Amino acid sequence: MLNYNDVYEILRKEKYSEILQPLPKDFLKDVGEYLNDRKEQSAKDEDMFNESVLKNKKQLENSIALFKEIILRRKKKLLNLVFVATETGIMKRDYENMMPFEKEMFDNLVRAFEEGDKMLTRIMQGKNETYKEENTMIIFSQNVDKFVDMSGNTIGPFSSGELANLDRVVSEILISDGKARKVDD
Repeated sequence: MLNYNDVYEILRKEKYSEILQPLPKDFLKDVGEYLNDRKEQSAKDEDMFNESVLKNKKQLENSIALFKEIILRRKKKLLNLVFVATETGIMKRDYENMMPFEKEMFDNLVRAFEEGDKMLTRIMQGKNETYKEENTMIIFSQNVDKFVDMSGNTIGPFSSGELANLDRVVSEILISDGKARKVDD
């Protein structure tokens, strides 16, 4: 099981290296067990002014801070690796040192960056495929009070039999609720 010195040493290595450091196989589980053990020990201690109790609580706080800093540094390195991977195409640097959730996060971020690059290229080529607001003509089958549309604008109220040309999404909601029906072209 990990102890405070192990967590501190892992942070020290992570801090002074540019590459992701290999972590013990069950690092997250071990840190969780260590922190839970410290919490339980703090809860059991009755004498709040005992020197060992104060030391234990401080060590728990410091351990949590160390763990958060390890994860933060690793996230920063992952973001840098994502940037390198999307710019150069080299994707497997430090991949073996990533924890499983980091690998998944890395893959998702690379895909997101690649999609962003594709959108940028389409926009630059004049093939801007932005979302077009489409309206649908509907007729209300019952009275409807004021409501807020998808853009945050207040619209309505509407009376039964009244025609309205509303955003497609809003129209579909009203139609599915039976409050309106689509006007046939």
